[in-house]
Amino acid sequence: MKDIIRRSTAALLIPIVLFTGCKQEFLDTQPLDKAPGALVWSDAALAESAVTELYNGLGPGVLDQQNMDTQTDNALYNFGKQDITEANISPSNTGRIYNDWGGMYGRIRIANIALMNLANPRFPNNGGIVERLQGESYFMRAYFYHQLMRNYGGVPLVKSPYQLGAADFTIARSTFAETVDFIVSDLDSAALLLQGKALASGRATQEAAMALKARVLMYAASDLHNVQMYRNRANSVSVTSDANFNGKAENFAFLGYTDGSQDERWQKARAAALAVIDLGKFGYKLDLNAPVSAEEGQANYTNIALARAGGEKEHIFARSFINEKDEWGAWYPRNNQPNGYHGWTSSQPTQNLVDDYEMMDGTKFNWNNPAHAAAPYENRDPRFYASVLYDGAQWKPRTPDGRGIDPFGQIQMGTYQVGSAASPTTYFGLDTRNSAIENWNGTRTGYAIRKFLNDDPNIEDQVIRQEIPSPQIRFTEVVLNYIEASLELGDEAKALEWLNKIRFRAGMPAIAASGQALRERYYNERNLELLFEEHRFYDVRRWMIAPAVLNEKVRIIRITGNLKPGKSVSVYKFSKDDYNYTYTVQEIDPGVENRRWDDKLYFMPIHRDEMNRNSKLVQNPGYQ
Repeated sequence: MKDIIRRSTAALLIPIVLFTGCKQEFLDTQPLDKAPGALVWSDAALAESAVTELYNGLGPGVLDQQNMDTQTDNALYNFGKQDITEANISPSNTGRIYNDWGGMYGRIRIANIALMNLANPRFPNNGGIVERLQGESYFMRAYFYHQLMRNYGGVPLVKSPYQLGAADFTIARSTFAETVDFIVSDLDSAALLLQGKALASGRATQEAAMALKARVLMYAASDLHNVQMYRNRANSVSVTSDANFNGKAENFAFLGYTDGSQDERWQKARAAALAVIDLGKFGYKLDLNAPVSAEEGQANYTNIALARAGGEKEHIFARSFINEKDEWGAWYPRNNQPNGYHGWTSSQPTQNLVDDYEMMDGTKFNWNNPAHAAAPYENRDPRFYASVLYDGAQWKPRTPDGRGIDPFGQIQMGTYQVGSAASPTTYFGLDTRNSAIENWNGTRTGYAIRKFLNDDPNIEDQVIRQEIPSPQIRFTEVVLNYIEASLELGDEAKALEWLNKIRFRAGMPAIAASGQALRERYYNERNLELLFEEHRFYDVRRWMIAPAVLNEKVRIIRITGNLKPGKSVSVYKFSKDDYNYTYTVQEIDPGVENRRWDDKLYFMPIHRDEMNRNSKLVQNPGYQ
């Protein structure tokens, strides 16, 4: 034992001797994987790398495995219940909140460091690089603050890096109005600094700053952020009473405007959107005077989603991916295509969404209409075919292990008979949860996402990363923002003009509605046009229609195909000549998900850890 102790003691002494015997310069050794701050901000290339790192805060963008629409009536997540949709979130259990508090403030800190150092640059301003990096930093700081604003309302505005000698690291929430003003100020600064700057794809630009400003001002004008409207419409006493909001009526200023003119706010939002439209730099086929064909309408929408054949002109700000870099957004097809293609079917469109697609003549789809019920996937809005994979849809060739079972490359979401009609056997579709290829990850709703999936038949998506960009801001969103502001200000003529331009591009007929009917058509049009692009979650809240649409249970479809008398089939293929199809809509098993709305969900809870760190924070209403 003593010998062991002696050997151990000697071993401990060796590094001490080596350390003390070295030169003093050893203490000044720099890490090999990081550049010191003083060097970063003294070198233009390193400074640019530091600012570029801000874009990593975008993550996979809207191309995450779990699309944000799974927290809405549009989609269901395949792998577990969602605390937000079941109203189970709290300060200690914030569930799957996108654009989280800590993540956003981490990036804001980086932007603050950049802006502090770029105020007195220590490298040559060749080609105006200093102004460009400042503009990008202002834009990204505004972008992260706008994400916080969408979730929480007014938030603490940290405008500069904390220093080690600071007396106090805590800061109170700013009002919603102050938060909006700060974001808009940053975006105005970004637009000015980036004016005329040529930037690589995916980086902030003057136009992106202007477009984000239009979005932020539209949120600011919305009913949710008119405190009086919020308090009138949010019915839960636990949410709206002063006693449950830290006992202070003034705390409602964190959620919206307690005074001022909502019309004036809509006018600012409309002007900001029009300023982007008037640039004339973006947009794709929005100059039509009549609907294109159904085939062209589907192609137009697909081109926008895949950023090709002119559709890339829609993208004002996008998150890009390359096959050489292993990023989650590049795996969107593997994560979301059907299990019959070895995908995971992670985010699944619901029947609620599918029912919202109009017929080609602009009338509503109706299950009580026998013709509609017998052929629910025929003669629908072309955007449906570009967005959703449904039973019988033509898709890619199967992978080698599936081609012998399905040589036709059609989506199989049902249960079918094969053999002879007199003595049939049951065949479960390859894209169901009883698939012969994979049965653990099949759709629960009867649908899968098509939008954003590369449609090249020669690419096997489960092994190849795709390079489709994630649209963070696109031109049609700006146009829709302009339409909404026009509606709120009573200019229905201008709203209809632009709304019908969007519909014509999709191959849909003009709308001639007015009043509340027009408003509801706009709501639906916005949802279908911006599907899976991170808008529905916030739109139904700011319109304050969430209690109606998010309180609905998820509806799914069950499909059976029975052979017609005298028919015989050895390999299944969708065929109305051979089969009678039955479509049955039902609510999903509550054991899978049981959706419930609570008015506290208009705003997200600040996590308890953040509340404990900062005693000046006030929690959002309805959360204890």
